[in-house]
Amino acid sequence: MIQSLNTKVDFVTDATSFTGIANYGKIMIGDKGFEFYNSRDLNKYIQIPWIEVDYVIASVFLKGKWIPRYAVQTKKSGTYSFASKDAKKVLRVVRKYVDANRLVCSLSFLDVVKRWMKSKLKKI
Repeated sequence: MIQSLNTKVDFVTDATSFTGIANYGKIMIGDKGFEFYNSRDLNKYIQIPWIEVDYVIASVFLKGKWIPRYAVQTKKSGTYSFASKDAKKVLRVVRKYVDANRLVCSLSFLDVVKRWMKSKLKKI
């Protein structure tokens, strides 16, 4: 059986983890860390302590009205992407434990294209 990091749970919701193939399960946010548990296979889980979280990156559309997915970037292990029905509520709860400067928006498609164009023009 898996031992949870958290001693107190603040929020639990259904979610999808995008690590390779999409895994469906539950996200649990508590006082010690961010956890994802697969609903079918209990051996597939992700536990990220708050100390290990570097950034939380949100994909924001329609001026903040819709957040389809968000990612947790760790200091050593890489980036984990998630989606849930109520992403705003998840990010509000995460804001209690992660510094507000570490909650960032991802680049839009146009921003990525602009950066690419600027880098190509610098080379010329």
